[in-house]
Amino acid sequence: MPEMLIIKAKIKDACGDMSVAADFVTALNEKVDEIVKKAIWRAKENSRRTVMGKDV
Repeated sequence: MPEMLIIKAKIKDACGDMSVAADFVTALNEKVDEIVKKAIWRAKENSRRTVMGKDV
């Protein structure tokens, strides 16, 4: 499992009065990790060392 990139408390805040299962936080973190890795790859493919919003 990748390093935790999201803040659990902020996710719970964003979900309001809904309960948040631990597996949701884990799955969300894995998706964020994938998105970040793809963005890094795209920036490198475009000869940049800066990851930008357009890389998402």
